Amino acid sequence: MLMDRREEEGRPLAEDLLCIARHDEQKEHEGKFTVYLGYSAGVGKTYSMLQDALQRLREGKDVVIGYVESHDRPETNALVSNFEIISTVSMEHHGLSLKEFDPDAIIRRHPQIVLVDELAHTNAPGSKHLKRYQDVEEILQAGISVYTTINIQHIESQNDAVAQIIDIRVSEIVPDAFFSNADEIRLIDITPEELNIRLKAGKIYLKGMAEAVIQSFFRTGNLLALRQLALRYMAVLY
Repeated sequence: MLMDRREEEGRPLAEDLLCIARHDEQKEHEGKFTVYLGYSAGVGKTYSMLQDALQRLREGKDVVIGYVESHDRPETNALVSNFEIISTVSMEHHGLSLKEFDPDAIIRRHPQIVLVDELAHTNAPGSKHLKRYQDVEEILQAGISVYTTINIQHIESQNDAVAQIIDIRVSEIVPDAFFSNADEIRLIDITPEELNIRLKAGKIYLKGMAEAVIQSFFRTGNLLALRQLALRYMAVLY
């Protein structure tokens, strides 16, 4: 059987070009996807996302908050106050009332940009989607741009390495394939020394929790290794 001349010469087939064209056309109608990546809680992902979003707001863009976890940090709350906040959905689970991001409300409101914190979050039972990244995927397909945050330990391909570093296997993960459509991934980076100063000052968790957390996850060795993991991940991407 003779090999197709185009295949032999390494040139793409017509059906491959058509597939690429359809993908590009689909991307044109989707929202832009911006990811703020960190190696730990407290490095400033949410704050950076809000700062960038505030700049877009001042440029005249229609920007809303779909879900932002401020952890009651005064500086973060001050930034949040600049934006319209789309109401969350209340879900009952084992007698608890849980607040979940509402993708349907976002699509009805149809802003130009929506802010969605904690991309790897698992939604409460009864939610439209099992995972928050699936909510984000639907919003992007509706033509709405998304700014979101995630830590390196929640990216699927990094799961084994993270487990070796912190001796815990993280269960909330996002497939690497999901990030292949990201228009920009921004690494938000500070030194472990700066991070521990923030922690001890009560800027990440309540002060009473700080010492216990430092002795477990926030050990300097853990932070250095996770930071290197995030830097290597970005180096491979770019």
